[in-house]
This record gives sequence, structure tokens and C-alpha cells, in this order.
Amino acid sequence: MTVVNYPPKEISKKPKIGKRNFEHIILWMLANNDECQWSYFTQEPLGFSTSTLSKYFNILKSRGFVEHYSRGLYKITPEGIKRFNEVSRTRGKKIKLNYPPEVIKRKRKYDDWILWMVYNNSNLKWSDFLAEPLSINQSSLSNNMNLLIDIGFVIKESKEYRITRSGKLEYSRMLQNYDLDRQSILNEESKRIEEITKKTIKFFYKYDIKDEDIQFRYLNNAIKLDYARVKGMLTDEEDFAKILLFLSMNHLNQYPNYVSIEDFSNKYRIEKSKLEYYVDEIVNKKIYPINFFKLILPQNEYYYFQEDDRVEVMLRAITEEHITKFTYLNKLFSKSLDLRTIINNILDDICGLLFNESFKESLSEFLHEYINYLAYKIEAKVEFKERMDKLEGIIWQDMMELFQSQSSEDLKNQFEEKVREIDKKIASDPDNIDLYNSKISILLYFEQLEDVLQLLNEMLEIFHESEIDIKMKKASVLRRMRDIESGLDIINELLEQYPENYDLLNYKVYWLQYSNRKEEALKLIQELVDKAPDNGTYHDTYGELLMYNEEYEQAIEKFLKAIEIVGDEWFINQTYIKLGICYKELKQFDIAIENLKNGKSLTSESIADSETKEKWLTIADLFLTEIKQFL
Repeated sequence: MTVVNYPPKEISKKPKIGKRNFEHIILWMLANNDECQWSYFTQEPLGFSTSTLSKYFNILKSRGFVEHYSRGLYKITPEGIKRFNEVSRTRGKKIKLNYPPEVIKRKRKYDDWILWMVYNNSNLKWSDFLAEPLSINQSSLSNNMNLLIDIGFVIKESKEYRITRSGKLEYSRMLQNYDLDRQSILNEESKRIEEITKKTIKFFYKYDIKDEDIQFRYLNNAIKLDYARVKGMLTDEEDFAKILLFLSMNHLNQYPNYVSIEDFSNKYRIEKSKLEYYVDEIVNKKIYPINFFKLILPQNEYYYFQEDDRVEVMLRAITEEHITKFTYLNKLFSKSLDLRTIINNILDDICGLLFNESFKESLSEFLHEYINYLAYKIEAKVEFKERMDKLEGIIWQDMMELFQSQSSEDLKNQFEEKVREIDKKIASDPDNIDLYNSKISILLYFEQLEDVLQLLNEMLEIFHESEIDIKMKKASVLRRMRDIESGLDIINELLEQYPENYDLLNYKVYWLQYSNRKEEALKLIQELVDKAPDNGTYHDTYGELLMYNEEYEQAIEKFLKAIEIVGDEWFINQTYIKLGICYKELKQFDIAIENLKNGKSLTSESIADSETKEKWLTIADLFLTEIKQFL
């Protein structure tokens, strides 16, 4: 029988006021036992709840303090030992704090003060911000701290405040707003890079990554692509590291050493569907605002390279030289520009020099998109201060016209043809609101958001009886344009006209959440379910809010209530999937699988549009894939 070492009562006992220091207890257990099972923490004498244990293990794993190295078994890392010693040493002692320099304090931007403090100190408590030399008043501290926590830059654990990974990135950006010396800024950024590098070294050692080019590509990706953006769905940070490794191993410079999705997933033990999904999301800029370019060889091998890496910089220089040359010739001799000729000349220049000849066919197609990408970059440049800037603008303006006329004609014709068709139908049946909604769908598909807003304004003049639906569509479009506050204004105006419309209140709950006003959102949804306890939709919304805030046990109660009330409403497939996600986070895998599969089945049978169905089926599959690693 295994003998388990438990911490002394002064560490593990529940205090009369407040919570136990769960971080210290978990680290103590791992530091004083060779390995720990989940049950060691949930059984007496510790008696942790499943949700609490899951929350703190995820936090400690994300910081590299704990390693989940086998099914149900955990052990402490070297970084975790350091953290354990730090927590044990400072327990009960007053430590000297580092405070922001005068150049930061002078502006009295309390959110910046807080970020500086949590980045440069450990074990911060509420009183540390109230005391001198900061002396932030209670109200300002509460407002700014809650905002930073809601955004995800700061977390509160056992009455202590710590910076998150996203917070560290924001801290680096924040420093640029101050007149700090160059070396100070570089030192701060070096700290962030050093932390990433420590994790990277352990990852390379574990998976025997010795190729220096791959190591460099990986570290470059790890520094640019913040794990915190995907943490909500991809809870295992090591899986994220493997995804970055796949992109790094299949960089263009690695040709012909290609690693397929299948081979990589088998060798590095990551689910194929998970790897495919996140590679697609990253490369197609669905998560990060970083341009990845992709070349496809006939045998379905995919190679990647990034904007501003050496390959792209050289390709850009060669492409711009050819564009400039043909533009000059056009101006001098009135020669007509031909996109095909330009691309063929670029291909002759880059194949064999910059790219292997095997990529020629793929490059021929890729250059159409790449030239368009460069042209729009110049088009977006507002200021032309120098003469060379102006010349560059003229050259690429000509190229834009050429490209749009020769390369984008099909897409443009497709869009214009669809709009013409629907406009004809509207002209012959101007009172048919479904035709207007069809036109909105076309405009949204082609990302013509300003045109959508204009059409919705026209519809308001014609279809007075549909005012609420039309204005809510406007609010949704504004949210898509990242103007959440204007969308919230529309909802508030509607509520002034229709104060008893509970569905509008339900919409307002979501918009408050989008605005990071968590407490207001939770208060409003509680009022709403009190007013309409038999409406399952509102219970579902309540559950979604709680799930978003990682209060999984309470979220489950609300989702189950929604199912009990409505049973077969249009949204219930989503409720089952969200219910499965909550059970997964609480490590109740059997019931999680049951609900996720039920949600998938109902989604397949639903009458929702194909895009919505695909989204929810993908979410369910991702979480089912995550669960497999625990079974």
C-alpha cells in the first residue's frame, strides 16, 4: 500500500476566514511525494472539490509548475520546486515590494500601476495597492482590478493577485506608452522571452528536438503566438507546443523533409483532428493577426512560411522589383501590363534561387494571391511623406487596378451577379422581407458590412413591424465590426421602447458580457430568470455566462434546468454540447462524452444553417478528442 505524505495542519486546514492556500497545498503534496494521484487531493484529509482541484491544476500546469506525465498521475517540475520554496519561504512574512517608477506613477493610470505591480512582484494582496506609496482608493482599485481580471490579464488566487500570460504581453505593450529608456524596455521584454525559453528547452529535451533551424522556427512561433488565446478550448499547453512544432518542422526551408499530419500525430501523440483544426485556424488568421503563407505540392504536402521571415522578405523584394519594372515600362512606352507575364518573370527569378523547382506550379497560383496581398498593404498606407513613398503608391495603385481587373474578376462578377439577381426580385416584390434578408446574407458572405448597415436602415423605413429584429441585426453587424458599445446602445434604446420585452434583456446580457461587464451581466440574467422562471432560453444563457467564467458546477445546474423546461427547442443541441464541456472540465468524462455525443446527434438533425452546424460539430469533436487523452 502506498504511503502518502500529507502537509501539516497549519498548511492544509481550513482557516476560519477565507480560503485555504490551494497552490501551496498542491505544491507541498507534489514536492513531498514521488507522484500524486487525483484521489490524494479529493479524499480526506484534504477533501478538495473536483472543480477547485481542476482549476488549480490547470493554473499550475499552464505555468510549468506541474506535469501531467501519465494517466491520472502528476509530479512537480524544477520550476514548481522553485515556486514551492518561494511560497513556503514567504508564508506569513512581509516581503519588500517593487513599485512602479515615477514616469509611470505620474500619469495616474491605475490599470498600468496594477499591471506593473503584478508583473514585478509575487504574493500581492489587495492591501498592497491601498498602502503607500501607491495609495489607490478602494473604488478605483476595485474598478481597475475587476477590469483586468475580466479581460484575463490578472488572476486572483487565495486572495493573491498574479499576472497571466496575456497580461505579460499587455505589460510589454503598455511600456511603449511611457518615456522609458530603451534598455528598460529591452530588459522587460527579455524577461518574457526568458520565461518562454525555459519552457521551450524542457520541451526540446523531452521530444529530442535537435535541428537548430526547427528550434529557431519553434521559438519564433512561441514568442509571437500567445497560448492564452486558445487556452479556453485547448487546455493542454503541451498540445499547443506540438502544434507550433508541426508548423516549424514544415517550414519552407525544411523541404524536402516533410512530416505529414498522420505521421506527426502518431509520433508526438496528439489527436489528428485537433492538430488539423488548430493548424488551419492559425494559418488562416482565425486566431492570431499574423500572416502565414502556404504552398501545396502535388503530393498534398503543405509547407509554411511567415510574413517578414527571410523567405518572405526576399520574395517581396523580387516581386516588388518586377512590379516596378513593368510599371516603368508601361509609363515610358505605353505598354499594356499583363499579370501572367509578370508572374512568369517572377517565377523565372525565384525558382532555383529562393524556392526549389518543385514548387513552381504551386507558386504560380500562390503569386496571384501574394501580389494582391502586397497591393492591399500599400493601398492601406495612409501617409506618403517621402517621394519614394509616393512613387510606391503610384506603382501599386496601377497594380491594384490590373489585379482587380484580371485576377479578382470572377469573385467580383460572382458578387455583382448575385446582388443583381436579388435586386431584381426585390423590385418585383418590394414587400417581401425574406428577399431583403437574402440580400443581407449575400452581403455578409462577401464581407460588405457597411452595405449591410445601409440596407438595414432602408428596411427600417419599410418594415416598421419588424423594428426589433432589424435593429438587433444592426447590433450584431456592429459587433462583427468590433463596435460593441454602439450595438449595446441600440439594445438600450429598444428597451426604452419595449421595457417588457424579456428577449431584449437576454440580448443585453450577452452584450454586457462582450463588453467585459461580467457582474452586470450576471445580475441582469438572475433578474431575468426570476421574472421568467419557465423560459428555458434564459436558463441556457445563464449557464453559458457561468461556463464562460469557469463556474462549471453552477453552469451545469442552469443547463439541466433549460433541458428540463424546453426539452426540444431549436438551441438544445448547443446546450448538450456546453453541458458536456462543463463535465469535461470537472473531469467527469463518461457523462461529458454522453452529452457531447447527444449534442452532436441533435446538431446533425437540426434545421440550422450548415455553417452553424459545422461550428458546433467541430466544437463537440474537439472536446471529445481532448477527453480521449485522459481515458
